[in-house]
Amino acid sequence: MTHTYNISGMTCSGCQAKVQKLLSGVSGVTSVNIDLASGQAKITMDSHVSTARLKEALSEYPKYQLIDALPDKHDSLAAVEEETKSWVETYKPILLIFAYIIGITLLVEIQYGEMHWMRWMNHFMAGFFLIFSFFKFLNLKAFAETYSMYDIVAQKWPAWGYFYAFAELGLGLAFLTSYKPLFTNAATLIIMSVSIVGVLQSVLNKRKIKCACLGAVFNLPMSTVTIIEDLLMIIMSLVMLNLLL
Repeated sequence: MTHTYNISGMTCSGCQAKVQKLLSGVSGVTSVNIDLASGQAKITMDSHVSTARLKEALSEYPKYQLIDALPDKHDSLAAVEEETKSWVETYKPILLIFAYIIGITLLVEIQYGEMHWMRWMNHFMAGFFLIFSFFKFLNLKAFAETYSMYDIVAQKWPAWGYFYAFAELGLGLAFLTSYKPLFTNAATLIIMSVSIVGVLQSVLNKRKIKCACLGAVFNLPMSTVTIIEDLLMIIMSLVMLNLLL
């Protein structure tokens, strides 16, 4: 069952992520989808959860006030639009980013006059980490709060979300400058392997939460696409480590 609520007091994506995390922690709640612009939250439950319990989850933050929303025909229309939204439309930002990175790195190889796969992977990984870290830095606090909703390390140590953004930036610069390839690829393998655990848990448990891969800029759902992103970096780092050793 899914119910709609109005929530006041949210002023930024950081507020959105915090409220979503608090409500997602309520027993019986399976997913929380918040529209910051309208101040509405669609909460899906596997068993009835009273409004009082939802309000109690937000009690430590009095500025967030939750009330039942009256049925609105626009809600059903929005739900239909969301359900009929194509896969390409949903993941357009990520698809464009990957297309840009692939295109630019292939152009670099053309300038060399030959295709060197290890050099290409090095440049691809540099582009991946630099671009993805850029979007996280646009709103670092909101990213860290969203990331802590599913990452196994950030859940226990919230500061990891902040560190992770800097780690991505550092890896991007290391790949770009070919700094200590053995160390850089080993670090990539460890960091991305840890990161993919929380993603796998969320996808396998069918939790409908926001993916933080592009920070708080785009409202992208957690899915197999996120798994593929992390898995791609893991595979590339393994291949490069195998070539280096």
